[in-house]
Amino acid sequence: MSISDISSAFGFLGGLGMFLYGMNIMADGMQKTAGSRMSSFLGMLTNNRFLAVVLGAVITAIIQSSGATTVMVVGFVSAGVLNLSQAVGVIMGANIGTTITAWIVSMSQLGDAFEVLQPGFYAPAIIGVGALLLVFAKGQKKKTVGEILVGLGLLFIGLDFMSGSIAPYTDAPIFAKSFEVLGGNPLLGMLIGMLVTALLQSSSASVGILQTLAMNGVVTTNAAIYITLGQNIGSCVTAIISSMGGSRTAKRAAVIHLTFNVIGAILVGSLGFILFSLRPDFAVSNINAVQISIFHTIFNLSMTAILFPFANVLVKISGIVVKEKPEEEKQPASQEDQETAATYKHLDERIFESPAFAVETAALEVVHMGQITLENFRRSMTAVLTENTDDIQTVYKTEKTINNMEKILTEYLIKVDNLSLTEKQKKVVNNLFYSISDIERIGDHAENLAEQAEYMADHKLDFSETGYADLRSISSSVDKAFSYAIDARQTGNMESIRKVSQYEDDVDSQEEELREKHIERLSSGQCDASSGVVFLDIISNLERISDHAYNLAGYVKNEL
Repeated sequence: MSISDISSAFGFLGGLGMFLYGMNIMADGMQKTAGSRMSSFLGMLTNNRFLAVVLGAVITAIIQSSGATTVMVVGFVSAGVLNLSQAVGVIMGANIGTTITAWIVSMSQLGDAFEVLQPGFYAPAIIGVGALLLVFAKGQKKKTVGEILVGLGLLFIGLDFMSGSIAPYTDAPIFAKSFEVLGGNPLLGMLIGMLVTALLQSSSASVGILQTLAMNGVVTTNAAIYITLGQNIGSCVTAIISSMGGSRTAKRAAVIHLTFNVIGAILVGSLGFILFSLRPDFAVSNINAVQISIFHTIFNLSMTAILFPFANVLVKISGIVVKEKPEEEKQPASQEDQETAATYKHLDERIFESPAFAVETAALEVVHMGQITLENFRRSMTAVLTENTDDIQTVYKTEKTINNMEKILTEYLIKVDNLSLTEKQKKVVNNLFYSISDIERIGDHAENLAEQAEYMADHKLDFSETGYADLRSISSSVDKAFSYAIDARQTGNMESIRKVSQYEDDVDSQEEELREKHIERLSSGQCDASSGVVFLDIISNLERISDHAYNLAGYVKNEL
């Protein structure tokens, strides 16, 4: 092996590295640009399967990997965000979206007719502009655009490096022999495509490498067809591995993706084998990068159109492949365990494939924690006002659930904070940390109220009618403040934020007034001293709950 050969090998390896790294940072930048818009995509998903196909194509075009999209789908299905019927559409769309990268790669051959379209012509300028934006731009959006440009430029330069390294060896017998073998054996061709895609964890990347070989005129048509079909099957491997530790439904989502691609490969592979047997001259002719892009796109569009009406059949097949195991589907015995299990289920780490979705999922679970805490506060006030001991015990049990949720959410948010986030997303994550702390403190105050109710029941204490009326009034304002704070986190509604501030001011005024009135009643002997201490402690806890509600609304306001 000569120095020239070693240099070419290094050039190909370096080109491959730049290509994969460029694709990675370009996809990362595009996700950041999509930002919160990606988190609203799921809300568009009803039972409209056509819309789900479009959604899958758009998401995959953004993150540049059908495998990654399917991993997210598995996570969403596992978390109960999507059902299997909706998932089928997204999976079909993912196969269409992955063709975008193939067209980006093939631009160099489109550029034969238009010199200015050749990536090698403008890739250095793209990187230069992107680097200037990254270094000197102040706004996050401009920096993100710079990130996309640098990634795109590296992708193109990587392709040039790979192509240039292979060019001197295009006449080597090994290429002709290899593609002759792969083209003559459909199963072997598919297997190679599947293995390469599984190793790279991206069908977009493996198709790009195949196109680079095709640019140098060494790929035969039959070999390219079979390898591309195998690459589609290989894109399922990531999702299958991801689903192994998931629920039965998550496994079924991965099986749907595999079934869809295997059926497509069998149908088109069989047609190809017949065609190539009838036209051997066409089979061994060379194919270029543009033609691979055309085939890749037509194949995925056709298979989606053919199998679209049979989506429910794919769901049924997945149910046959993944057998139901009732013992695994049993619900946890206690309410505490059920809520904790639900939180773990919703915070599926497969969603980390899309940081925007991960942040949104965390925010929704914080809202869920807030709703549970609100109900617990209401139970504690019912116990205070009615001395219902059943409510008291329920408050104690639910407080354990709230504490568990705080721990789970905190651990999840720490992981989310380490993802590639925009400045706004980082701000949201930081505010969610503070939010769960405030909600947990509200849970503690609800527990304090239940303890006061238990103390009153044990010691046969009571309040006057005026005292009970005062407590109903202030607790109503506290309830509304907390309710609007949760709504503000869920909807980002500015009116809800204003309502929280309004009711928090009302609670402060009432607490001060009630404290003065009660001290007067104690001084004049109109109220029992023991009851008086409990009363003051109750209104103090209520006032602190409204303070935490005000904090929660303030975090949301800070993000607007």
